[in-house]
Amino acid sequence: MYVIGFLLVLGPLVTLHELGHYLVGRWFGVGAEAFSIGFGRELIGWTDKRGTRWKIAAIPLGGYVQFKGDMNPASIPDAEAIENASPEEREGSFHHASLWKRALIVFAGPATNIIVTIAIFAAFFTAMGRPVALDPAETTVVNRFADVSVARDAGIEEGDRILAIDGEKVATFQDITDKVMLYPNKRISIDLERDGNALTVPVTIGEAVESDRFGNEMRMGRLGIYSQEFKFETVGPIVAVGLAAEHSVDLVRMMVTGIVQIVTGDRSLQEMGGPIKIAKYSGEQLSLGPLPFINFIALISLNLAFINLLPIPALDGGHLAFYAAEAVRKKPVSPRGMEWAYRTGVALVLMLMVVVTVNDLVTLPIFGS
Repeated sequence: MYVIGFLLVLGPLVTLHELGHYLVGRWFGVGAEAFSIGFGRELIGWTDKRGTRWKIAAIPLGGYVQFKGDMNPASIPDAEAIENASPEEREGSFHHASLWKRALIVFAGPATNIIVTIAIFAAFFTAMGRPVALDPAETTVVNRFADVSVARDAGIEEGDRILAIDGEKVATFQDITDKVMLYPNKRISIDLERDGNALTVPVTIGEAVESDRFGNEMRMGRLGIYSQEFKFETVGPIVAVGLAAEHSVDLVRMMVTGIVQIVTGDRSLQEMGGPIKIAKYSGEQLSLGPLPFINFIALISLNLAFINLLPIPALDGGHLAFYAAEAVRKKPVSPRGMEWAYRTGVALVLMLMVVVTVNDLVTLPIFGS
């Protein structure tokens, strides 16, 4: 299930990502020398009438489009070759395209993954509706407490209306969840209304280690309160797209928060995952049925977009950072500067891959986790 799930998740998502680069490149008249799913030795391939080599490679951990003029699959430019290119070599060359065209070609890959994510979430909202409180006016009112509740221990009572957390207003119960879930053990102040009076209660967010049916654990922040029941409200396709985009933005905020917490030491580095953990989760979600699996595909698609847009040389975000610098400086970054930046970026990516792979291995069942 791990292998099948991994191939069904990463294969299509990588193909769509690279297809985004390829189609926008073709739209702008840039030639493509190779379109590869995977890295390393070619297993199967063919060459189309435009001269593009389409292939499936041995290592299924990504893919690439190698445009005309690229030194390698990472699209690292050869400054000398660019400068001394003949008119024939310049025709259809990626690095001789205008700056805005290069930027759009690079951005098209992550943008495709974002579109896939929003399309899947929008389909879910259209089919199932959106959750809304039975009485929207009571959505932030404490209805009852969990068996273990730091909110109750701090003096909050049933019927209290939560108005703000750390001075930021909350309009729905989901707003409360968002400000608590990723911050276990954080000290916060809760502004609330009780019997018409305003109160401020200091609370230390509780920590709960939650496990799914497969034993995967997640450290979450909890206040131990419940709001009223909710229902699903039918929405149209246009509203569904807006809700999907909003949900995607919330997920990206969670990703950023998680990374910051790992860097600052608030979360363990072991919570990071790589290809092996993606394969593990893919197989697990596939075993649960099509809907959980499709939802997981949307999450991984958004993760691919997010990671690729990080300003790390050799990733799409690194190229976009160079193009931004070129736009400001009115000239490209020096060849030596780009060389060192790419070397540093590749080293960071490789180091990160080693770390997440070790994390992935220790979570496999064969190691007792």
